[in-house]
Formats: sequence, structure tokens, C-alpha cells
Amino acid sequence: MAKLRIGVIGGRRGSCMVNETLNSNEAELVAVCDKVQESVDYCVNIAKEKGVTVTGYSDYDEFLKHDMDAVVLANYANEHAPFAIKALESGKHVMSECLTCATLAEAVALIEAVERTGKIYCYAENYCFFNTTYEMREIYRRGEIGELTHAEGEYVHDCSSIWPGITYGEKDHWRNTMYSTFYCTHSLGPIIYATGLRPVSVSGFETPNAPFMRNLGTAAGTSGMEIVTLENGAIVKSLHGGLKREPGSINYQMYGLKGSMETDRWDGGQLHVYRESDKNCVGEHVKYSPEFTNKAAEGATHGGGDFFTTYYFIKACLGDKEALANCIDVYMAVDMCIPGILAYRSIVNGGAPQRVPNLRLKEERDAYRNDTFCTVKAIAGDMWVPNNIHNDEEIPDEVYEEVRRKFLAGEPG
Repeated sequence: MAKLRIGVIGGRRGSCMVNETLNSNEAELVAVCDKVQESVDYCVNIAKEKGVTVTGYSDYDEFLKHDMDAVVLANYANEHAPFAIKALESGKHVMSECLTCATLAEAVALIEAVERTGKIYCYAENYCFFNTTYEMREIYRRGEIGELTHAEGEYVHDCSSIWPGITYGEKDHWRNTMYSTFYCTHSLGPIIYATGLRPVSVSGFETPNAPFMRNLGTAAGTSGMEIVTLENGAIVKSLHGGLKREPGSINYQMYGLKGSMETDRWDGGQLHVYRESDKNCVGEHVKYSPEFTNKAAEGATHGGGDFFTTYYFIKACLGDKEALANCIDVYMAVDMCIPGILAYRSIVNGGAPQRVPNLRLKEERDAYRNDTFCTVKAIAGDMWVPNNIHNDEEIPDEVYEEVRRKFLAGEPG
């Protein structure tokens, strides 16, 4: 069988996918693309060390002309949908890093591009593929804790120390322009992946911008929270942002009608499961470290998640139906992402609940086809809103100059 020929755009984040592709017996890395030549060279050299010749590009349109079957998107998080659409329309399968889309208009356009082209789209929400979160999915789908009634997902990651190294002092970098509830799929995604339930309503909340982050170039709220109602009436609390906690918190809890399960708050590889008997409040509690379903994931980046997203994508593109069933398709990807967009609309509107549309249904799409609400002026047009509703004072250019100096000097934030 011929190997799947893959190209990766985004040499920094994409280096993980470069490594996973190079380690695959079923895929071949053929091209990399990044606007920064140093990042291209880095990935090309990784491949060269393994005896693989890879073509480097700085222009995405030229990159798409390369003879390949699939594209992995690891570029800026607010650019994924338009880049995915271009790739799909050029005849390529797509795996997209987080996030799916920047606006509801992009969500509609992306779904319709997947439907129109018939190509495979997989969302690389790697937090769904930890040993614990994937096990939660298996337990839930076997019915062991019953129907979901409440869940919580938490992704607390204070990036202040690495901010110069990930924003480079760029005033318009996506991390500086994003809003508090934008990056929601690490906290919300594993709950949706486990249950398959669709969000129907969301209210958004945020904490004010912290001085230590404003001094690094972003005015966004320090943390964001979505309170999401799912289609069966269950409630999910999704919390994420740069709160002060070391090590950071990646934690999930699911409560059902017959039991519950949650990851350990301090030992992320451990899972607690409570299964109730036929008597109320009487049951069994166990704690254990689930085995990976594929031993090759052990030691892979992001808790093994980067292995599984790439592994399932490759096999799905080669026709493996079981792998395709484990992939996060475009509809579920949009379900994971747009509650964050709508949560910020809720925040802007005083916390008013927002209906989450079912964009699987063609009759629901027209209302959002031109909905460009977001905090990036180049994308939003006349629907632009600032990423801080508490303080309209502009951050001075001197802040970005200092962050740029720290980046070039290799200093922390």
C-alpha cells in the first residue's frame, strides 16, 4: 500500500506532527511550510536526520501545489478555517490544530467545504486522547456511569513566563488579540468527545485582565468560563486561562445517573471511577492509571495526544473505518469551538445566554453565514469587538518592544 504523503504548515507547533509522521510506517512527510525560514529549516533538518528529504516553503499557496495527499495545519490558531478550506479545495485531506474556526461564518464555510469536497477533516484536539480522557469516553459509551448530568473541564495554564517566546513581541499576534473564552476546546472538548452530546446553549464569564499579562501585551481576561447546556439537559462548566497554579491544571469530571469519574487533580495520569450499585449511595470507587490503547503513544507529546491525533488521521485517510470513528470530524470540531465564540458574545452582552446553533442542519446556516463577530479586526470587519470589556486603555507600543527584546534575548516574561 502506498504511504500517505503529508505536508505540515507551522514549523513550531507542527514539529510534533512532523516527528509523528516521520515515525509512521504508513505515512511520508514530503513538505513543510512556515513564514519564518528558521522554523522551516528546523523541520527539514529533523527529517534529514532520519534520512528523509523534505521540501520547504514559505508561501502557503505554493506549498499546496506540492504533490501530497494531506495537510496538517499547525499555523496560528485564528487562521485555521481559511487555510483548511484552501487545502480541502486543492484536493487534500486536512488535520487541523486548535482551534477550528475564529467566527461562526468560518464555521459554516468550513463545514460546507468538507461536504462539498468529500475530503476527510480531523480536528487535532489532543486532550481527548490522554490515557484518562479516552478511557472516560470508553466507560461512558459502555453506559457504566449512566447518562451525563453534570461535567467539568479545566485547563489552567499560566503562559506568562513563556509569553515572549510564543508571541515574539507582535502586537497583533493571535495570543494578544484573542479573548478570554476563545481557547475553549482543551477544557470542553474531552466532555463532548466522550459523550457525543451537542451543546445547545452557553453563558460566558471572565475574570478581569491581570497586570502581569497586560505588561506582556494582552488585554484579555485572565481566565474565561463557559457554562454550557448540552442537548440532554446536562450542564458543563468549562474553565481555562492563565490563573496562578503550578503545575497547571488539566482536570475533567463527569457525573452520571449511575456513577461518576474524574481525573486526579495533581496526578493527571490517574483516573477515579465510582460505579453505583442498585442501592442509592452504595457503590465502588476505584483509582487507576489506564493503559494507552496503543503502546507507541507512551512518551509522545501532550500526554500521548499528539501520537493519537496523527495516527488516527493517517489511518482514516487510508480507509480505516475504526480510525475514522475515533477522529473528531468537522461537526464535532465546530461543536467544541463555537461555544467559546458565543460565550464571549454572552460576556459582551452582560452574561445573556446564547443559543448554540446546530450547523449540521443546512437550514440553520444562513443566519450565521456572515457572522464575523470576533476580536481580530482583519476578520471581524464591522462586527469587531475589543478583547477587554473592562478597560479600553490601549497598551503602549513600548510594551511590545520590551517583549520583543526579551524574545530576542531569550529572557522569560
